[in-house]
Amino acid sequence: MKRTNAEIRKQARQALETHWADAAIVSLIYFFICPFIIWFSRLINHQAYFYIVWSLLCIPIHWGYTTYFQLLFQGKKPGIKQLFIGYADFRRIFGTGFLQGLYTFLAFLLFIIPGLIRSLEFSFVSFLLQDNPQMKYHAALRESRRLMKGYKMKLLMLYLSYLGWAGLCILTFGFGFLILQPYIRTSVAAFYHDITGKEIAPAPASAPQAE
Repeated sequence: MKRTNAEIRKQARQALETHWADAAIVSLIYFFICPFIIWFSRLINHQAYFYIVWSLLCIPIHWGYTTYFQLLFQGKKPGIKQLFIGYADFRRIFGTGFLQGLYTFLAFLLFIIPGLIRSLEFSFVSFLLQDNPQMKYHAALRESRRLMKGYKMKLLMLYLSYLGWAGLCILTFGFGFLILQPYIRTSVAAFYHDITGKEIAPAPASAPQAE
């Protein structure tokens, strides 16, 4: 029996119980390298090429940030280096991420609903690339779509359950997102493990963890 979203959120909190500070630091580095620099570059340089090139170069970092919380949920200690490890497998990570972004963008050109559906369908791509070192490109996209059949609405409801928290984060001038984003990302990782049957119970804070 699949877990409810409330149970999935609880699992995420358990996984983050002793790692909130580390997760916030990783999030701060990620937000500075990718979203902030992209926004700042558009503010001071209206030439689109820099924005496009930097966005593309950030694809492996997006993957590393997502899989950081996947590994954290699995009880591992990925460290800041996980943000950049995708560059060691650049062709596979970049190529798959590029296709994911391209197809999602084209779906949004049709309308908001098709774009949203496609985004939800591709929610597991990064996790699949982490779990399957030989998987890449369309194979990862197809497998994510297959796994998400019948679960898109449930995942959407999981995202929507954080709207109130997002509103509070805005009141903190955005700093609250350094806590909220790890919570959301770890919840999606827990969702993935629940759907795929990868049963991993995060160790409690008092329990010793194997290296």
